[in-house]
Amino acid sequence: MEKTAIVVLNYNGKSYLEKFLPFVIQYSQGHRIIVADNCSTDDSVAFLDQHFPEISVLPLAENYGYSQGYNAALAQVDAEYFVLLNSDVEVTPYWIDRMIDLLDSAPNIAAVQPKILDYNQRSRFEYAGAAGGYIDTLGYPFCRGRIFEHLEEDQGQYNDDREIFWATGACLLVRANLFKELGGFDPDFFAHMEEIDLCWRLQNYGYKIMYCGESAVYHVGGGTLSKNNPWKTYLNFSNNLTLLYKNYSSRELWLKLPMRVILDLLAVVKFLMGSPRDAWAVVRALSAFFFSLGVHRRKRKSTQAFTKMINRKNIYPGSIVYDHYLRRVKKFSQLRF
Repeated sequence: MEKTAIVVLNYNGKSYLEKFLPFVIQYSQGHRIIVADNCSTDDSVAFLDQHFPEISVLPLAENYGYSQGYNAALAQVDAEYFVLLNSDVEVTPYWIDRMIDLLDSAPNIAAVQPKILDYNQRSRFEYAGAAGGYIDTLGYPFCRGRIFEHLEEDQGQYNDDREIFWATGACLLVRANLFKELGGFDPDFFAHMEEIDLCWRLQNYGYKIMYCGESAVYHVGGGTLSKNNPWKTYLNFSNNLTLLYKNYSSRELWLKLPMRVILDLLAVVKFLMGSPRDAWAVVRALSAFFFSLGVHRRKRKSTQAFTKMINRKNIYPGSIVYDHYLRRVKKFSQLRF
């Protein structure tokens, strides 16, 4: 069995593969590199066969999305560690070695992410992961280095190794046996928040999620689904409610879910003032969540069966919505953690 397999999930990303795979090859010596192709309609596979014969190509039968795409691909990969890497990521020297060293340092560490910087503004943290992910008490995700749309400059303030709540799926190192034992990503998430759900389950299973400040990558972001796409809004709101329903204890769930729904309805009002398509996406997300409660209930039962401990250590006890929009908090260091 190989120690580490780097798996890039691709969908019509030939231009990103052409630009970023050479860095992966250059800075990942000694590790197997696989491109799992989500049934692309461009000529990604032919391009890989012609220009990168040293890379293994794993074609999938259809576009399964991020969650089920990785589940299908990783089921066919035999390694001790998986690295899930977006196709629009530029890696740097020692990126993978530093993360592996951290994962090797303790058996109770399940997953690690590097520092995620913006490819286009290279001194700034990138939205999808920044310097490690957290959620607040109502399930809103944020990061060290990124609170909602405010992104900090990287001035070395997050060069540490630190336990976090969730690690980004843009570049995620995870123990393969744990990924498979917990069933991988929730396939119904399709894309977005699936890594938060996985990390929450891993923590409730008794493991830690870590950020490695000595490893850095540059992420383009929105390579498959842009920020302005209402489908992305739908996925974020729908999956976030599912995330809470699956992973919170019963007492916490019934206290917090109604408050979260109220805030989502306020988001509808806010979107109506400038982006009606996003407002409709949130309404659809709320409807889909409640109409699918039977499915969610079965998933919740399965998730709770794996729970060995209730982890609250890295859940922010306040409201990031209140802190950001009313207290004008823009930096992680300003939070009352």
